[in-house]
Amino acid sequence: MPHDALAFSVVVPAYNERDNIEPLVRQLAAALDPLRQAYEILIVDDASSDDTWSRIEACQREFPQLRGIRQPRRGGQSCAMLTGMRQARGAVIVTLDGDLQNDPADIPRLLERLNGCDAVCGYRARRRDSWSRRAGSRLANRIRNWVTQDGVRDTGCSLKAFRRMCVDDLPPLNGVHRFMPAYFRLNGRRIEELAVNHRPRERGQSKYTNLKRLPKTILDLLGFWWYRRRYLRIPHVG
Repeated sequence: MPHDALAFSVVVPAYNERDNIEPLVRQLAAALDPLRQAYEILIVDDASSDDTWSRIEACQREFPQLRGIRQPRRGGQSCAMLTGMRQARGAVIVTLDGDLQNDPADIPRLLERLNGCDAVCGYRARRRDSWSRRAGSRLANRIRNWVTQDGVRDTGCSLKAFRRMCVDDLPPLNGVHRFMPAYFRLNGRRIEELAVNHRPRERGQSKYTNLKRLPKTILDLLGFWWYRRRYLRIPHVG
């Protein structure tokens, strides 16, 4: 099927989210079916150790627009997202987390805003996390913006919509999901931001804390700094 056969693809990485799969798919269908556009939902199971995959298979029998992808080994969130993006068939890609903290009801607004740009990044205007997590994220975003210069206020928000061509901007690097707007900006994409809902986690457990994420984030920042300095802006000729 050609890419433009579908209006958009929703890509969701999932690791040990068994209790969130069915409500997430139902909420996505409720938000997207009224748009009356051809779409698909891709849930990428990142080698979960629980029965996330069996929940995905069960939902596929009820929701034909759902396509499950099962990674043979744990690759991390970046790997799961890139896997889904590369197999997506939509002209537009939408990403969100599988923990139900992102609200599928915000997706139509992101798609509408995309009419005037290449990528729309959601930002959590009202975080529903602990004080320590919010404080750590604010500090991390300031440091990221100082290094990346992408001007995006909440790079940790996974809820984004972007045109398919933007997928080519993302190198296959671990941690790239935290720097997607920076890579888009580096490639000259037009980016807008949109305030989105953020909900408390009701099922399952968070996979990362600020302290666990810090060493990887520092390495990712150094990697992007190097990448930006070595990046070649090749002029269009002809």
